[in-house]
Amino acid sequence: MTEAEHITRASRSNLALAFIALPRERRSDITTFYAFCRIVDDIADEPGERQAKAGALARWREAVLSRVDGEHVLAVEIRALIEKYRIPVAHFHEIIAGVETDLDGASYATWEELRLYCHRVASVVGLVSIEIFGACDPAAKEYALQLGLALQITNILRDVGQDFTNEGRVYLPAEDMARFGVTREDIAAKRRSDAFLALMDFEAERAAGFYHAAVAAFPRGDRRALVAAEIMRAVYGRLLLKMRTDRWRIFDRRYSLGKLTKLWLVLRGLLGV
Repeated sequence: MTEAEHITRASRSNLALAFIALPRERRSDITTFYAFCRIVDDIADEPGERQAKAGALARWREAVLSRVDGEHVLAVEIRALIEKYRIPVAHFHEIIAGVETDLDGASYATWEELRLYCHRVASVVGLVSIEIFGACDPAAKEYALQLGLALQITNILRDVGQDFTNEGRVYLPAEDMARFGVTREDIAAKRRSDAFLALMDFEAERAAGFYHAAVAAFPRGDRRALVAAEIMRAVYGRLLLKMRTDRWRIFDRRYSLGKLTKLWLVLRGLLGV
């Protein structure tokens, strides 16, 4: 097992589940890219001094351009991916900039502020992914941008409780919390009040809007190339529905889909249903 495969398998991510739909070479390449995303995200999330973590991210920012001392073993493979698919290095720098904001906790006054974060850590990941998937239609970029926002909001809603235990991070926009009368203290106390449920429903509707926008932008000519992305959309869309139907019991459980449900969604994606 390669280092990238080890990192990806250890993550147990729903995103990695979709890679099974890809041909062997593209599956290997997207696994390498996903491992990069996990590595830089873990640098920001794991305990440690801010200066050391900032330094590690700065080395990655340089390493995607050229070899640097002390670089991660995957850096060579990432540079090879960039050259192979002619991926703009700026995409990798944006991803790093996104996770770098987590070094100072997480606090977003408005949706527009949060949207920039989601764009960097999810939509830009989508822009790189569609190149590796082999999408050719220019419309695939809009699809990737919209789907990235939908997936990231779904992640944020699932992890509200977990994120708060991690240095008091709150990714829900402060303006939305104020609108519904939800405070940081409510989240700290794990209060599933009517106000909290209304806030979560509001954010879920926002995510649903981006899922719908992704469907509208879907380039039919790239259907085969985007099977993995469509599996991701199906899995995360179902996860969002599950949380909402269960009335957001996110403080005492971490939501996931059962193996049979995931298998069914993967098969549907592979069959183009």
